[in-house]
Amino acid sequence: MQDLWTLKYRANTLKEMLGNEHTVATLSELAQSGILPHLVLYGPENSGKTTASLALARQLYGNTWKNNFSYFNASDFFDQGKRYLVRDKRFVRFLGTDDPKKIYKSVIDIFKSIINEYAGMASIDADYKLIYIDNAESLNSDSQHALRRIMEKYSETCRFILSTTKPSKLIPPLRSRGLQIFFTYVHDTVLKTHLEKIVCSENLILSEGALGAILYSAKGNVARAVQTLQFVSLLAHGATITEEMVYQATMKGRDEAVDKLLYAALAGDFSRGRQLIDEMIVEKGLLGVEILEGLSEALADSGETDLDIARLVVKISETDARLKDAANDRIQLEKLISTFS
Repeated sequence: MQDLWTLKYRANTLKEMLGNEHTVATLSELAQSGILPHLVLYGPENSGKTTASLALARQLYGNTWKNNFSYFNASDFFDQGKRYLVRDKRFVRFLGTDDPKKIYKSVIDIFKSIINEYAGMASIDADYKLIYIDNAESLNSDSQHALRRIMEKYSETCRFILSTTKPSKLIPPLRSRGLQIFFTYVHDTVLKTHLEKIVCSENLILSEGALGAILYSAKGNVARAVQTLQFVSLLAHGATITEEMVYQATMKGRDEAVDKLLYAALAGDFSRGRQLIDEMIVEKGLLGVEILEGLSEALADSGETDLDIARLVVKISETDARLKDAANDRIQLEKLISTFS
């Protein structure tokens, strides 16, 4: 079975990190100083937060980094719940069963017990250890308050790294406990160099324009770019990877509900618009930013006047900017469609 290239070519050290130069420099200085505070890493999905945290652990602990680094995904706890917990072997002793129906404790109580025990176990060969909580925005208010107390209680022997795409969903007391560090997508020139190294290492042949097509679809997202390159390499079966192959692999058809949402918004049918937004977010699992992208495409094909299209594109752009910090995509989308007619 072929290795995933996102893991195979992932940066192992902070020096190998792509882009985010100021952020990486800050983390390097903290690691060298030996004085590491709790951290809140925020930025879009796949912008390097987890990779940087793993690299930081390697720099701090060397060969024993795995003994001093614990990873938890908050969305697994609170979105999947007990079905996830019974699948993770680390939690067996906390649950006492592998049947989710026989777990009588709440997920919040289980989460608090697990984090409290991991934080309470001091490192054998270091001053403190790291606990990394991914998708921290999935933590509800009660679990965040509990986590804040745990962070305070074990600040001498444990450092927490909270990773989130929506820092506004973290309660202020929790955000204030950590140094906030921003991550963003990398510039195309940096990403192009990285992809060229993979192309050379994997002995791939690309036509002129194929790499540009990958960069265009990735928009600075390193993981997406590498995944696309690996996928089209499998499709090519050793032949030349063409621009057409890339577009076929990355082209996504627009969800028909997006077109219906646009027409409902233009007609001033707010009730229908809310229903469609719920359908796309709850039933189909679309992100707010994906719905906005679809609206932009649907608007371009709508036949509206250039002046109206320009006016609405500005509104979509403003909503896109607010979504970066918004705690609730639905509220922002509903506000947007209320201004269309």
